[in-house]
Amino acid sequence: MKQLIIAEKPSVARDLAKVLGATQKNKSYIEGPNVIVTWALGHLLGLKMPEDYNKEWSAWSMETLPMIPKRVGIKPLPKTGHQLKAISQLAKRKDVKEAVIATDAGREGELVARWILEYVRFDKPVKRLWISSQTTKAIKDGFKKLEPSQKYDNLYHSALARAEADWLVGLNVTRALTVKYEDSLSAGRVQTPTLALVRRQEEKIETFRPENFFTIDLIYQGAKGRLQLQNPRQLKERAQADERLARLTTKSGKVTSIKNKTKTEPAPLPYDLTEIQREANQRYGFSAKKTLSLVQSLYEIHKVVTYPRTDSKYLTVDMKGTMKERLQAVASYYPEEAKKYLRTGAQVKATKVFQDSKVTDHHALIPTEQVARPEKMDNDEQKIYQMITLRFLGLFAENHVANQQTIEVKIDQEHFIFRQSKIETAGWKLSTKDEVEKQVEFKEGMVIPAKFNINKEVTTPPSPLNEGTLLGGMEKHNLGTPATRAEIIEKLIKSELMERNNSRLTVSPKGKQLLKLVNPSLVSPDLTEKWETALEEIALGKRKSQEFIKEIERDTEKLVKEIKVSEKKYTDFSITSKECPECGSALRERNTRDGKVFVCTSESCSYRRRKDPKVSNKRCPQCHRKMEIHEGKKGEFFKCKYCVITEKIPTGNERKKKMSKHEEKKLLKQYSQPTEVEESPLALALKAAMKDQ
Repeated sequence: MKQLIIAEKPSVARDLAKVLGATQKNKSYIEGPNVIVTWALGHLLGLKMPEDYNKEWSAWSMETLPMIPKRVGIKPLPKTGHQLKAISQLAKRKDVKEAVIATDAGREGELVARWILEYVRFDKPVKRLWISSQTTKAIKDGFKKLEPSQKYDNLYHSALARAEADWLVGLNVTRALTVKYEDSLSAGRVQTPTLALVRRQEEKIETFRPENFFTIDLIYQGAKGRLQLQNPRQLKERAQADERLARLTTKSGKVTSIKNKTKTEPAPLPYDLTEIQREANQRYGFSAKKTLSLVQSLYEIHKVVTYPRTDSKYLTVDMKGTMKERLQAVASYYPEEAKKYLRTGAQVKATKVFQDSKVTDHHALIPTEQVARPEKMDNDEQKIYQMITLRFLGLFAENHVANQQTIEVKIDQEHFIFRQSKIETAGWKLSTKDEVEKQVEFKEGMVIPAKFNINKEVTTPPSPLNEGTLLGGMEKHNLGTPATRAEIIEKLIKSELMERNNSRLTVSPKGKQLLKLVNPSLVSPDLTEKWETALEEIALGKRKSQEFIKEIERDTEKLVKEIKVSEKKYTDFSITSKECPECGSALRERNTRDGKVFVCTSESCSYRRRKDPKVSNKRCPQCHRKMEIHEGKKGEFFKCKYCVITEKIPTGNERKKKMSKHEEKKLLKQYSQPTEVEESPLALALKAAMKDQ
C-alpha cells in the first residue's frame, strides 16, 4: 500500500520524491515503492463566482447586490484542470492507503490541499507534513513526525474564513462601485486601508510648509557643541542668533559636567519575511514581490534557507542542537567569522532568540545545514543570502558596546552640549567605520575659548512611502500576512489605484477618489485589524468561523447599502479628449503589461491601440538604435524615430525562408573578393606624368 503525497509545486514534489526513493516519473506524478508524489500548481481550485450560484448574478447591476451565497462552494480553475483530474485518478487507486498534505506549512498551503482532497472526495486517512526547510534531513525528519490532519483543522477553517470574507467584501463592494460610477474600481478589506496608508503620508507632504531657523554651535578642536534651547527651532531670524551671540563672544566657556554612559547593543534577531523585504528595498531597491521570489528560490531550489513566509523572528529551543551544523554550512561565505565562532564551540550569545512561545507557524528565517554554492546563484540571490547569513552570524557574536560621553559647557547663562562616542567592543557589528568619531579630551572645570558657528537650517518634509516603509505600516496595522503583502501592493498598482515611480509609491487620481467613495471603516485599518485578530482566534480554536462569517455578511450589506445611496461624485481621469475612429466615442487610457493603450469607452466597440509605438529589438541600419513598430495601411513596419528609416517587417514565412546553396556561394564570393583601394584623381595624374618621363 502507498501514501499519496500532495506537494504545492512540481519542484518541491521532485525534492520529496528524491528523498523518499520515488524514481518512476510520469506526467503528473512520481512513483516509488511506497509513495506516489504529486503536486498542485499553486491553487487548483477557487471559490465559485457569483454566476455559479445564481444566473441573475452574472449581470453587474445594483439590483443583484449584495450577493451572499447560502453555502460557499469551490470549483476547478480553468488552466489547471488536467492536474486536478490526475490527482483525482490517483486518489481513487486501490493501492493508495492514505494521503499526506505536503503543501506549504501555513494557512494558504493548508487551503490548497484541503480543497483538492474535498473536491476529489478523498475518504481515507490524511496526515500532515510540517517542515520549515527543504533539505534532505528536514524532509526525512518531517516524515518521521507526520501528524493527523485533524490537528490542523482550525488552520483550515481560518484559511477558508479568510477566503470567504475577501469574496464577500471584495466582490460586492467592487461591483457596487464599478456599477455606480461606471469605471473599474477595486476595493477590499486589506488593499483599501493599505492604499490609505500611502495617501495619508502624501497628505502630510502636501500640507508641509518649510520653515527656516538658525542654530549656534560652539567649536572646540573640531568638535561641535550645540546651544541648548527650549525649542530647537526658536531662532527664526539671523538677527536673533546674532543678538544671542553678542554677549558671548568676549567670554570663555567652562566644562561644568562630563557624563559617561555605556551603551550595550545586542545583535538583532534573525529576519522574518516582512523585515527582509523592507531592508532589501532600502538597500537594493528590490520590490517586496522580488524579494519574496528570491527567498523562495533560496528555499526551494538551492535549499540553503528555511521557510520564507514567516512572521516570527525567534527559534524553538529544540533548534539549539542544529546551530553548529548551520554555522559550518555558512563558513564558505564568511570563513573568518564562522571559524572564529566554531573555535569557541558555536555558542549562541543571543540566547533570547530561543523562545517557543514566540514562534508561530514557523521560526525565523535562517540558513539551513546545506552548504551554499555561490556559482549556482545569481547576483540578487547572493545578496539576499548574505543578508540572512550575516543576521544569523550575529547570534554568535558579542554585544556591541560603546561609551557615549555627554559634555556640558556653560558660557554666561547659555549651555552647550558636546556628544562623542567611543567603541569599546565591536561585537556583532563587523563594520564600524561610520561610528568612529574623533575623540576630544575634556576635563571638568577646563576653560573652552569662545568660537562659534551660526547655521542656517530648514525643516524637511516627510519622506514619501516606498515599499519598505509601506510594508512596515502594513505590519504595524496587521494588514495582510507576510505571505500576501507583496501581492497586495502589486494588485494596487495593477488596478491603477497606486503608482510606483522609481522607489516611491503614490496614489493615482483614481485611487484618491476611491478612498472618498467607500465607507471610512473600509479605509481605516481598524476593521481589518479586527478581522485578522478574529482569523487568528479561529486558527487557535478560540472562535467559530461561522460566527465570523455572519459578521462579515452584515458588514457587506452595510457597505453596499451606503454606496447605493451615496451622492458622491466621481471623475474618470483616464478618459481622454481623443475620439474612437470607429464609433466616435471618447478613448480611455489604460496601463497594461505591454505599456499604455487607448481603449474605446463604448461597451459595444472593441477598438484598441497603443498610446506609444512598441520598441522592438530590431536595430536601425544607420544609427543602430532600436526601431519602433508602427502600423500602416499595409500592416506593421519598423521605423527609426531618429533617422526616419522604415523597413518592412518580414512575415513568418519570410523569416523561415532559407537561403539557397547558389545564393550562399554568390554572397560568399562577393564578400571574399580582395578590395582594391580606389586611387584619387591626383594620384592617377602623377602616375601618368611619371610614365611620360
